[in-house]
Amino acid sequence: MSAPRRRFSPEALFAISGICQYTGAVIAVRLFDEVRPATVAMFRVGLAAIPILLISWRSQRRWTRDDVFAAAIFGVATATMNLFFYLAIDRLPLGKSVVIEFIGPIAVAAWFTRTRKNTVALLLAVTGVAILSGVEIGGDPLGIFYIFCASTMWAVYIVLGRRVAALDRGLSGLGVGLVIGGVFLIPFGARGAGAVLTDPNLLLRCFAVAVLSSAIGYGIDQIVLRRIPVRRFAVLLALLPVTAMVVGFMALDQTPTAVDLLGAALVITGVLVQDRDELPTLPDELPA
Repeated sequence: MSAPRRRFSPEALFAISGICQYTGAVIAVRLFDEVRPATVAMFRVGLAAIPILLISWRSQRRWTRDDVFAAAIFGVATATMNLFFYLAIDRLPLGKSVVIEFIGPIAVAAWFTRTRKNTVALLLAVTGVAILSGVEIGGDPLGIFYIFCASTMWAVYIVLGRRVAALDRGLSGLGVGLVIGGVFLIPFGARGAGAVLTDPNLLLRCFAVAVLSSAIGYGIDQIVLRRIPVRRFAVLLALLPVTAMVVGFMALDQTPTAVDLLGAALVITGVLVQDRDELPTLPDELPA
């Protein structure tokens, strides 16, 4: 990690990431009136690879078969997560979707939590997320199914993302994974792609979604995963529902209630309470 990146705390980086990701999500939601969600997901993943690879090309070196396989599995998991998330937010409110999707990171955080202090931090974050969701699962049944699928893939994304970060290739592992993930989504998103490719306005908006939600968002994830344990990373993800609530309020007129603000306060407290440990190296902390 370079010294400039170390100057920003993981919390600050997550705040930047959340703002970018859900600003991109707002653009995507508005695109759904003109472009199918699956097509937007395909362009989001595929186009995001371009800036990532341009930034990381100097770090390229000989790839082994295991390296390519790890990046490919990570890319497919990321692409699938995006596909299910967009199918869900086409049917459910953005804030509610993000909150339900957070079940995946909660499971990962719980798996890696070992101390009492971090258990309390996780419980605070989980309680805050539950309050933000209204502790309700009602709504469009298919939308709920999609968001639970996205939640599962988010958990997979965290674990595999750590492995890709451990390849020690900067952001190139992410770039290669996104290329493969974009190709994987072609059968789902190809219908309607022609309209995007022939309309500069639609293409530019899809590129904005790709840069904000994937290139910046996932790029920051890779940076943070190289600095902190998976347990802390998963709890920090609780900041994303809070960010989604703020972005939804500012861009989509989804006004938070006093209860929502209480939930956000609990999430922030949980993030601050947990051990703020960092990794000087990249130990193999994940189970085989």
